[in-house]
Amino acid sequence: MKALVTGGAGFIGSHICDALVARGDEVVVFDNFATGLESNLEHLAGKIRIHRGDVRKASDLAAAIGGCEVVFHLAAMPSVPRSVEDPVTSFEVNAMGTLNVLNAARLHGVRRVVYSGSSSAYGDTPTLPKIESMAPNPLSPYAADKLHGENAARVFHLCYGLETVTLRYFNVFGPRQRPDSAYAAVIPKFTDCFVNGREPVIFGDGEQSRDFTFVRNVVTANLLAASAKGASGRIFNVGNGVRTTLNELLRQIADLCGVKASARYEPVRAGDVKHSLADISAARTILGYEPPVDLPTGLRATVSWFRDTTVKQET
Repeated sequence: MKALVTGGAGFIGSHICDALVARGDEVVVFDNFATGLESNLEHLAGKIRIHRGDVRKASDLAAAIGGCEVVFHLAAMPSVPRSVEDPVTSFEVNAMGTLNVLNAARLHGVRRVVYSGSSSAYGDTPTLPKIESMAPNPLSPYAADKLHGENAARVFHLCYGLETVTLRYFNVFGPRQRPDSAYAAVIPKFTDCFVNGREPVIFGDGEQSRDFTFVRNVVTANLLAASAKGASGRIFNVGNGVRTTLNELLRQIADLCGVKASARYEPVRAGDVKHSLADISAARTILGYEPPVDLPTGLRATVSWFRDTTVKQET
């Protein structure tokens, strides 16, 4: 199979590239390297083709997508706080970029597009766990833009017969996730702080909870979604089905780093939700998805990677 991975130099995208190459697929990476890193793909040199391009430019996509059977669409501006600060760019990349990917797939005979959605589409609805049939309630430009992408994917399936599958990710973490940004996710932030002797920041009281999902689980879901029967036109939650508070997460990461669990608490940020938990019944039934890695195992692998990376940077 020949596959296009948009955002393939990013955190999740590069792991999907690893899995595709490992099973013998032909892989084209499409990335503008705004946030993706060449170092994430160095070990795949000679095994993949890299096409530098921007999902906001239809001509860039047209030059890369020819002959691809499946597109894994991960290219995005993945940050709630950044989308609040810059809603126009968020819409251009996350909503219009997705429309461009879907249209390029339609025009070039792609069989299926696997779209990386977001659990942020659910917003702060009090019902737990979140199930795909719930009414969306986005609280940020990012969430609204990712929801727009979901709707576009469904419409392209209905109107053009393009096979589309949306995967709503729940708080993905793992090796290669960048901590060096004001918009970085909580696990790389906590880990980087503890490994480097700094105190992390928690926005709120720390009792908000998330369904933290190791990156290998997301890769597994993507590969299944690329071929599962009965999945086209549908949305699936991808998580572990277990929620953990930020305070508990802080304690677990501190223990792995061998330091005291302390943090600085600051006011809640706009657009943040209080609790999130995935119902993964549909993914289990239709995709055959079963998360292969639990939170403690994923955290150990992540902390180990951050330690190794810190040592390499120092030597």
